[in-house]
Amino acid sequence: MRILLDECLPRRLKAHFPADFVVHTVQERGWSGKRNGELMRLAEADFDAFITLDRSIEYQQNLAGFDLAIFLLRAPGNRLADLLPILPDLLTSLQSPSPGQLRQVPDGT
Repeated sequence: MRILLDECLPRRLKAHFPADFVVHTVQERGWSGKRNGELMRLAEADFDAFITLDRSIEYQQNLAGFDLAIFLLRAPGNRLADLLPILPDLLTSLQSPSPGQLRQVPDGT
C-alpha cells in the first residue's frame, strides 16, 4: 500500500508504519502548500491512500471524484504522542481502503 501523509502530520509518523507500507510525506514530494484539490489530484496518480487531520476536507472537495482512499485522523492534536495511540486503528482501516471515500479513524462507533 502506498500512502501519502498530509503536511499537517508530523513527518516522524512515517517511521511507525510497518515495512510493507510505502509511506511518503507531502514535504518529501515537494507538494507543500498545495491546496487539497490539487494535492489529491497529484496524489491519486502515485498513492492508494491519503492521511490527514484536516476536518474540513470532506466539505471542500468532492471526494468521490478521486481514485484515492482518504483517512481523517481524529486525534486531540497533531503531535506524534497524540497520533500513536490511534495508529493501530489506522492500520486496521488501511487493510480495506475505499477509493473516493472518507473514513474517520477511529471511527467513533
